[in-house]
This record gives sequence, C-alpha cells and structure tokens, in this order.
Amino acid sequence: MKHADFYIDLEFVASAGFRWRCTDVGTRTILAIHLDRENPDWYQGPPYIAKEVVFDEQEIERCHFTNEEALRAAVQEH
Repeated sequence: MKHADFYIDLEFVASAGFRWRCTDVGTRTILAIHLDRENPDWYQGPPYIAKEVVFDEQEIERCHFTNEEALRAAVQEH
C-alpha cells in the first residue's frame, strides 16, 4: 500500500496477516490499533484502550487491503 491509501478507520492487513485499523495519518507515518480483541470497547476512541502502533514508510509498503493481496505479494516475493 501507499501512504495516500490510508485514512482514519481503514482496516488493513499487516505482518503475518493480522488485521489493523488506522487511527491517525501523519505526514510520513500512520497510527493503527491491532484488531485482536472480541470486545468492541477496545476499539472505541480516541483515546483507545488498545495500544496504537506507529507504521513507518517501510512498514506501510508491506500492508495490504485484504488477506488475498497479502498472500499474492508473499508468493511473488518468494
């Protein structure tokens, strides 16, 4: 993905197929929360109960809209 693809509340796939939700878009980074809880209260905010994680320019390039896109990219890379 590219930085311009991100907007607040976008859900995407990153590292090892985990789902994330974008919570803020900076100039060169984004913030996101890991969607790993069943209780929706963790995802209400800001402020969020879930820890916000910074994705830099390199990490952003390894993100995908869907699991299928992530799998295709992994196959092409190898």
